[in-house]
Amino acid sequence: MLTSRIVVDRDFVISELDRRVFGTFVEHMGRCVYGGIYEPGHATANKDGFRQDVLELTRELGPTIVRYPGGNFLSGYNWEDGVGPKDKRPTRLDLAWGSTETNEFGTNEFITWCRTAKVEPMFAVNLGTRGPDEARHLLEYCNHPGGTYYSDLRREHGYEKPHGIKFWCLGNEMDGPWQICQKTAREYGRVAKETAKVMRWVDGDLQLAACGSSQRAMPTYASWEYEVLDHCFNDVDFISLHAYFRNDSNDVKEFFTVIEDLDSFIKEVASIADAVAAKRRSPKRIMLSLDEWNVWYKAHSPSDLRKPGWPKAPPLIEEIYNFEDALVVGGALITMINNADRVKAACIAQLVNVIGPIMTETGGAAWRQTIFHPFAQASRHAHGQVLRTKVQSETFSTKTHPNASLLLSSVIHDEATGTVTILALNRSTTDEMQLDVELRGLGEGRKVALASELHHADLKAINSKAAPNAVAPKERTDVSIDKGVVSAKLKPLSWNVIVTTPA
Repeated sequence: MLTSRIVVDRDFVISELDRRVFGTFVEHMGRCVYGGIYEPGHATANKDGFRQDVLELTRELGPTIVRYPGGNFLSGYNWEDGVGPKDKRPTRLDLAWGSTETNEFGTNEFITWCRTAKVEPMFAVNLGTRGPDEARHLLEYCNHPGGTYYSDLRREHGYEKPHGIKFWCLGNEMDGPWQICQKTAREYGRVAKETAKVMRWVDGDLQLAACGSSQRAMPTYASWEYEVLDHCFNDVDFISLHAYFRNDSNDVKEFFTVIEDLDSFIKEVASIADAVAAKRRSPKRIMLSLDEWNVWYKAHSPSDLRKPGWPKAPPLIEEIYNFEDALVVGGALITMINNADRVKAACIAQLVNVIGPIMTETGGAAWRQTIFHPFAQASRHAHGQVLRTKVQSETFSTKTHPNASLLLSSVIHDEATGTVTILALNRSTTDEMQLDVELRGLGEGRKVALASELHHADLKAINSKAAPNAVAPKERTDVSIDKGVVSAKLKPLSWNVIVTTPA
């Protein structure tokens, strides 16, 4: 049996965990909006047309913030098309995904959905085909109390009180050649600076995120971040990261190392941002928003991205997740949590149907994909301060990573309740692991309040309409705690959650 040990101390804190790391993403793409969160004809639809089965699963998933309306869709979107009487809204061609957009669902519908789901909205402004002028008008429409053209227009549309949206993304993936109106780093950095400036003049209480690289493999990676921030450093609070994880080799050990790559990505971007700060001799620290991340590699063909004939809400990139995908999502969550000093927001992309943890049948059922479970458990139990872990674990090697730890873990302490949550991923493909966690300074009089494992004998096992709970966490009663040391045996290839509380 493998052995591993974690030592933590309540005084050795990485950072308070920002609950915005448990965000998700809704884009006008495929069946994420239409047939996903919004389907007026569905048997469960409420008066606003929202699928209540999806709302219930969203609440169970536990996202704290939701990014909208894109994504690549954003760079060709006119926000004015999606407000006002629905029968007067224009139908448009969406060039990003080759679809027809009816604009039946827009800004106010999304805000109403957020209020119903009890999540914070994260909005994005189009810096592809549009610019600072349209951004300030949208902000005025959403956040200004009244007495001006756009704020009074919102009130005419039935929303007397301002929406109060505080987190805004300045464009989307502007470095990508697939983007409508791709920009150079200089072009984007300048427009981001000017957009941030006028938006803050409209509302001084905002948090703004500039676009980082679309992925770590981009040829302009690192130089993009540096030049963009060199222009807009004083005007923004965040730089974004996007990361999608692939298993092209069908090798689970190699697949697991995307987690190490994510950790390097986070640390590199933070270092670049700090280099821009150093150039200015500034104490300011730009934080990171990992506002698109997920496993995505199976539904990746041209036909998965675009259907012929400009259809309305066609099925696009509807990834069917398996058990090993859930383990990687769990590992990514641990990595983000362990970088809580810099990662202050993150959005799993997307919420439903389109590479989503929730899957629906249009007109029919909704169910949890395998990746739903580690996200929901982390969001439910990870509150408070992330503690610095001293980990002793055996390692494994792959072609790209010669010395990766078999154990990935986070320990989070909630001072308000005294709760300590342990998230642990055993990446061994063959061996059970004995785990001991020494909780120093957290009181010896503790009890195990909850313990569960996510495990399946088949790495390719999936959840489906016919078998929605084939892969699901199971409670366990064999975890013990003695004199402040938690002990558990972790099955090979398993995601584990252990919660201890004062006795």
